[in-house]
Amino acid sequence: MMLQQEVDIGELLMHHTADAYALDFSPFFVWNYGKFIPDIHVLGLTINLTPSKHAIYMAFAAFLVFLTMWTAGRTLERQRAGEKAPKGFANAVESLALWVRNDVAIANIGHHGAQFAPYIMSLFFFLLYCNLLGLLPWGASPTANLAVTGGMAILSLFVIELSGIVKLGWRGYMKTIFPPAPGMGGAGAAAISVAMAPIEIIGKLVKPFALCVRLFGNMTAGHFAILALFGLIFLAGNLEVWRWGIGAASALVVFFVMALELIIAFVQAYVFTLITAVLIGVIVHEH
Repeated sequence: MMLQQEVDIGELLMHHTADAYALDFSPFFVWNYGKFIPDIHVLGLTINLTPSKHAIYMAFAAFLVFLTMWTAGRTLERQRAGEKAPKGFANAVESLALWVRNDVAIANIGHHGAQFAPYIMSLFFFLLYCNLLGLLPWGASPTANLAVTGGMAILSLFVIELSGIVKLGWRGYMKTIFPPAPGMGGAGAAAISVAMAPIEIIGKLVKPFALCVRLFGNMTAGHFAILALFGLIFLAGNLEVWRWGIGAASALVVFFVMALELIIAFVQAYVFTLITAVLIGVIVHEH
């Protein structure tokens, strides 16, 4: 019972999943840098500018996206200059980028999809790296933070709605909020349009909310499952007969869960970008 008292599974889960002003590379070192940038107070609001662990890993994910594209681009230039077919890492990145461009962006947005392809491709690769960083030793997944997924969803909401305003014009866009009533006119049609407006506005807000919660929930659940299974090893440490069997079984299950998490990292990045592309396509073709 002594080992059970020493290991707090709840604290273990929160320590490895919650955001913090520290980078944990145990057992080598732990850098608790704290809040080193003074807060800014604006109109009664406190703005914290100190980058947290998840913010640092977000910046690292963005750097990895740049490094991946830059390396693949330079390699493709050299291969094509020598009249060679793309191969290796550059070929894999090009194939994945073209798939996102053609089968996600253009296929779902339509003939305007090429205009949105850079955003859709950047969104996919950024989310993919954010998801994968949480599977590395000492890593952290920024997409397991509700603020991060919420920020990405709000960004997609702005892109979707601004695309509708640019494509449809202000009057056409307002019809997506105050839809006309077919077959009716006068005061009755106006009353129905006004009555439908709250539902249309809620519909616009629910879509990015679903994007936010889906990505956050899937990435957080996987980390909790892995850490909880590892916790079984500590809890079974005092069982002389069963501890090796429980430890081996837990490690085996964790291996398969990690493999599943690798698939989920790709799937969730794909789902987020796919739904964003679909919603852009819906509003630009509203007419």
